[in-house]
Amino acid sequence: MRITDKFALALALVGLLWSSSQVEAEGRNRVGTSAASQLLIPVGARDMALGGSSAAASTGIEALHWNPAGLASSTSAATILAQTTSYLADMQLNYAAVGANLGSFGHLAVSMKALSAGDIAVTTTSAPDGTGGTFSPTFFVLGTTYANSLTDRIRMGATVHFVSESMGRTSASGVSFSAGAQYENLGSVQGLDLGISIKHIGTRMTYGGSGLLYSGQVNGLRRPSSFYRVEASSADLPSLFEIGLSYNMPMGDSALSLNTLFQHQNYNYDEYRVGAEYTYNDMVSLRAGFDLPASADDDTYIFGTSFGVGLNLGIAGRDVQLDYAYTAAEYFDALNTFAFKLDF
Repeated sequence: MRITDKFALALALVGLLWSSSQVEAEGRNRVGTSAASQLLIPVGARDMALGGSSAAASTGIEALHWNPAGLASSTSAATILAQTTSYLADMQLNYAAVGANLGSFGHLAVSMKALSAGDIAVTTTSAPDGTGGTFSPTFFVLGTTYANSLTDRIRMGATVHFVSESMGRTSASGVSFSAGAQYENLGSVQGLDLGISIKHIGTRMTYGGSGLLYSGQVNGLRRPSSFYRVEASSADLPSLFEIGLSYNMPMGDSALSLNTLFQHQNYNYDEYRVGAEYTYNDMVSLRAGFDLPASADDDTYIFGTSFGVGLNLGIAGRDVQLDYAYTAAEYFDALNTFAFKLDF
């Protein structure tokens, strides 16, 4: 076995050991209790159309969310990516990222994700129908990613995220760390790639602010009303371990890519994902994917089939990529994602 093959195997074993150390029931018993769930909202229309199965195949600046190691595959001097998504319950997700190729020093990228829920009426115990005021919850994630190629077959990358949440007069913040690796031609099989990532390991988050103050009296004490602070509990970040395979088959002017992924979660059931992409003449791409919970008992996951299309165009000497993804959602309207990428 070659040294690079041993390295890839070691990466896989590390991830599997980490995931196996989490008791299966732990995630099942913590459904819906994690902090900063906006970290999990997918970005990148290409990979969303593949059902999120592209940990091994995600490349360039689109890989920041799926596997930061993929950033090192970019050959452009600089790249800009902008995306907008109509999310659940009329929420809107906007995302932007900028990446630079630093040559032998590697690749660096900065990304920003913002989720807006619109205006919500302020209600109180004395005014359950509303006070006439409104507040606008905002969820913001700022990320910095570094990636580099260790050999012609191995790429590694890491991301640090700063997370901020604001809801009325309360707020919370935290920091998360993610890392990933991609290995090409696994086992010397041409076109067979491996991707591994561990995501969102970081600080617990706790809400604070003047919104947690209330005025009242302590039972049994004879003194005027005072302000008291409600102590909010803290919550873990939604940590993930993902391992996936991709097989690329050139077919003359066309190419077909098949992807599969296993995801272990610390706050929910595990999942399997599959996806396929057909590209003609490196210009038009058709994509489809599916997400399947690993347990038949899981009734918490609402997403399913996804599909999309991509166009690669040359405009004014620049490479321009336009992508669209459709993601079906139970109980809600489907997600529609539009992305624009420009390479310099």
